[in-house]
Amino acid sequence: MSRTDVPPYFAEREALEAGLREVKESPRDVGRLVMIVARPGVDEREVLSEGRLDLVEGLVGDNWLARGNSRRPDGSADPEAQLTVMNARLATLVAGTPEHDGLAGDQLYIDLDLSPDNLRAGSRLQIGSAVIEITAKPHRGCDKFAARFGAEALRFVNTGEGGTLALRGRNAKVIEPGAVRRDDAVRRVTPPS
Repeated sequence: MSRTDVPPYFAEREALEAGLREVKESPRDVGRLVMIVARPGVDEREVLSEGRLDLVEGLVGDNWLARGNSRRPDGSADPEAQLTVMNARLATLVAGTPEHDGLAGDQLYIDLDLSPDNLRAGSRLQIGSAVIEITAKPHRGCDKFAARFGAEALRFVNTGEGGTLALRGRNAKVIEPGAVRRDDAVRRVTPPS
């Protein structure tokens, strides 16, 4: 189990912009699951070689359901944000290393173009034996993201081209439960918009 209390890495704007080209070269239809990360407790991360996606729990072993959402009137977990998915290339760029242990706080890190032009809300992806659906709920960087990667990284993913490309990632929900494994293919199962 890893914790998020590691020294932060703050990339300069020039380095982020230079790395954007590689992020934009992510596959559009068939990619790969690079990292699965459960968040069993606050500021805790567990990198998994295999996980199970469940209709009720999301990623089994993650605290999404138990943590809930303070922005919802009843405090319950938001079903439109059951999973968060981040482009693995972008995660490596902002973290400075591919061994970032999921510090960004997402559960699934995939090598796939996550931009709304490529994956509109309602797009479905098969990963292992599971299917997830990209939701319309925006996934935005927050204070924790800035504390781990710097204010410049937060601006980079949330504004301008970063916002247009959804560089911070996408929210998703489980449509068909099943097992997922690191290096599984990630396949679009709905046609492009």
